[in-house]
Amino acid sequence: MKIAILVLAAGKSSRMQSIKQLEKIEGKTLLNITLEKAKLLQKNNVYCVLGANANRIKQSISASKITTIYNDNFADGLSTSIISGLNYFKNQHLKFDAIFILLADQPAIDIAYLLSMKSLSLKNPTKIIATKYPAHFGVPVIIPKIYFEALLKINGDRGAKSFINAHKNEVLSSNLPTNHIDIDTKEELNLFRKSILK
Repeated sequence: MKIAILVLAAGKSSRMQSIKQLEKIEGKTLLNITLEKAKLLQKNNVYCVLGANANRIKQSISASKITTIYNDNFADGLSTSIISGLNYFKNQHLKFDAIFILLADQPAIDIAYLLSMKSLSLKNPTKIIATKYPAHFGVPVIIPKIYFEALLKINGDRGAKSFINAHKNEVLSSNLPTNHIDIDTKEELNLFRKSILK
């Protein structure tokens, strides 16, 4: 089973009032924390979708063999980054059995949790492997190729979440616990920094 990891890092991060992807935790940028985990999942087929501040962010990427994809429509929401990734694969004639979507602003997600998601996907290649939140399913998520055409029709910032939950009968989740906090504001970032120092 051939999986493409798609790290979404195109947002303008207006609530952070800075370039969120470049904010640091213990000396590493939020984006590099996610990319390092992606490279632990697999050495190849790791893609990063950029949009706002793309050049500055691209220069900051420390992991090797990361292919960057530019999303012209980043202002129209997260879903456009997924679509940009899928269109890139199509245009480059790259064929994958699934995409593994990660966000650049979820630094606390354990590599063990992500590995368990990948393992679950390998055993259930036609199922969506999504993260279970108290009231819904969300990202990180692994979506098999049978849904790629439908994914091209999602829109807005909540398009992916709506898509996953519309197919919840086809969703499996890892039983491992993880901290899936996403960091959107300076306050959340500072609270997270303090929490890891305890």
